Amino acid sequence: MKNTTVTSPKGFLAAGVSCGIKISGKKDLGIICCPTGATAAAVFTTNKIVSAAVTTCKQNTKSGYAEAVVVNSGNANTCTGKLGLKNAQTMCQTAAELIDADSKNILIASTGIIGHQLPIDKVNNGIILAAANLSAGPKAGDDFAHAIMTTDTKCKQAHKSVAIGKTNITIASTTKGAGMIGPNMATTLCFITTDAAISKNLLQKALSNAIGNSLNKLTVDGHQSTNDTAIILASGLAGNKKISKADSQYKKFSTALKDLTTDLAKQMALDAEGATRMFTVQINNAASQDDAVKAARAVADYDLVKCAIHGGDPNWGRIICAVGSCGVKLNPNKLTCTIGKVTVFKNGQPVKFDLKKVSKIISQKEHTITVNLGAGKFSDFCFGCDLSKDYVTINADYHT
Repeated sequence: MKNTTVTSPKGFLAAGVSCGIKISGKKDLGIICCPTGATAAAVFTTNKIVSAAVTTCKQNTKSGYAEAVVVNSGNANTCTGKLGLKNAQTMCQTAAELIDADSKNILIASTGIIGHQLPIDKVNNGIILAAANLSAGPKAGDDFAHAIMTTDTKCKQAHKSVAIGKTNITIASTTKGAGMIGPNMATTLCFITTDAAISKNLLQKALSNAIGNSLNKLTVDGHQSTNDTAIILASGLAGNKKISKADSQYKKFSTALKDLTTDLAKQMALDAEGATRMFTVQINNAASQDDAVKAARAVADYDLVKCAIHGGDPNWGRIICAVGSCGVKLNPNKLTCTIGKVTVFKNGQPVKFDLKKVSKIISQKEHTITVNLGAGKFSDFCFGCDLSKDYVTINADYHT
């Protein structure tokens, strides 16, 4: 079986185990390890309230070097005070002792319910068990992917190879996230491995660009998590000439990374809480870049649009209402809306269209809504998903 998990790039081991954080008994702790050490970069939530894991990981990523990532699910370790911070640091220390590393070179992430102290004894036992089961095989990568899930119904993984010079390098990733997702940083937990040799600064630049144009464009419910973290580790073992300047080889790497995270973003949209389909909102001819971003998100977050899409209803009025009420500049006489390739509203007026045809477009697994604001030359996009009864059910029952 071909390995397309986070262990597929050269130099990486992984494991995923159950340590009892989740009442269900499902896997809830994972480790990715790079025994030879890796160049590291990360992006984090911009929420003013952050988990102890984010605080600790931010500090440990400053060096741009890491040997492992430890992740737990089922408990966010957020709003847990000094003890929460101590427990986050203990996670680093326990892992460091087991793989003979400095605790400052261990990165961590947590996800789950907010406000509960981390059951650190269970977590420590999980780290011990996971460290004993580290492997470079595909099962180990799959186990890690399962261990980071919360309300996800399936693993989200992506894999890509690209030639850097005469050398093929590999990039692989897994992400989790189905709810509490709004585009303002990573919107999820995302872990990326690559065997490319690349400088710390360019790795950070490539990651920020990739996340900013993929996962950061995804909104499920417009709500940003306290724990959002995206980490990339580069082992440098592929043997390529080190990418140390923003040349054509860097561009190839950066593009491949963005394609990979875009794949993940779409997988997330289709596995969002209660979702049955996803859509892309494309905004054109905005007066400014900020207006384009704001308008795209306004449509993707508009509950009435999301409900209409769930029902397969081409209700363009809700789309027009969304852009008209979000505070952006627009020209009412040039405002145009297209669903798929069918124009449903043009130059400020409705046009005749085949209702059944457009309903069929909306009912597809994926479609695009394009809005021309007629006010300038800027554009942007956002990924969204439909809103179903199941979303309410999942979130009403989550804490209880």
